[in-house]
Amino acid sequence: MAKKIRVLHTEWSDGWGGQEIRIINEMVAMRELGVKVFLACRENSKIRQKALDRNVKVFTLPFRGNADLITIFRLRRIIKENQIDIVNTHSGKDSWTGGFAAKLAKVKFIRTRHLSNPINLSRLNFINEIADYIFTTGESVRVNMISRNRILPTRIKSVPTGIDHRVFDPMNFKQSDCKKLFGFETDEIILGTVAVLRRFKRHDRFLNMARFVIDSNPDKKIRFVIAGEGPQRDKLRDLITKLRLEENVILLGHVTNVPELLTALDIFVLTSDSGEGVPQSVMQALLMCKPTVSTDAGSTRDLYSKNNFMLVNKDSQDEINNKCNKFVASENLRKIYASVSREFVVENFSQAKMATNIMKIYKNLLSNECSLY
Repeated sequence: MAKKIRVLHTEWSDGWGGQEIRIINEMVAMRELGVKVFLACRENSKIRQKALDRNVKVFTLPFRGNADLITIFRLRRIIKENQIDIVNTHSGKDSWTGGFAAKLAKVKFIRTRHLSNPINLSRLNFINEIADYIFTTGESVRVNMISRNRILPTRIKSVPTGIDHRVFDPMNFKQSDCKKLFGFETDEIILGTVAVLRRFKRHDRFLNMARFVIDSNPDKKIRFVIAGEGPQRDKLRDLITKLRLEENVILLGHVTNVPELLTALDIFVLTSDSGEGVPQSVMQALLMCKPTVSTDAGSTRDLYSKNNFMLVNKDSQDEINNKCNKFVASENLRKIYASVSREFVVENFSQAKMATNIMKIYKNLLSNECSLY
């Protein structure tokens, strides 16, 4: 009987957003294919409990910095004691410590790059170059790392986050019930976004769009919903007050029942200006057949096919305003987009497809095939 591949994931972040959700889903999907998975993270990180809830063995380490020798040597011991074959790192600090530990232990080192923001070009920022392989979560990130960061094309591949289309299936839910669940009125048009409250998500644009749409449609009942938690909450509250949107905008905080929330929405909006791989929230919205407006940030364009949603310039407030207003003004237009949103995502961004792509790379790496594609 063949030995199971054993993979240790590392994550420095203590938050809970698309990156951390990807790690959990990836571990679960790979375990279903027979991979033994482990996680190393910080004691108070949110991903720790999420992993434990899914029966993943978790190690807690300080991850104090790029050259945290305590973490590096403890990781090396964990790798040896648990016969780890591959270390897969996910954030900056843990990529340095995890990468060094993998090299010391003489096992394979994979760097997963989740964000699309530029990487420091300094020769001292060499951690990505010493990785045995790099996963990106979007094609634009892969292209940029090859052209800007000296990464060989044979050692990097875009593996977008896979979504379980069985969970995000509009046939499982009724909109009137879901609107009632969140306290929305059935005759309101609900525009919403699901994103961690971080600066690059540009919730300020979402709120400015809300003011524009309300002023453009004085006879319609419209509500705006922001789901997510994070460091921008207080600033968003202040902006809501400044724009006189207290009666129209709801800050829901962190939401666990995302399929139900998406069902309750009439229009989904993402307003990021950077930082995205292939955004999970847009994938989820499209799977739920939601008319969607999204900025062309990161690798969002990877999801675009045959006008399945409205893709707008990531730097244009006017485009966000006008496209959202078009959806608000026309129920028929919303129905047209809803009818074509799901198919492309199901075919190209399933969780099973993600797991199959990753397993192929694992096996090639461990068989010492240098040129994987």
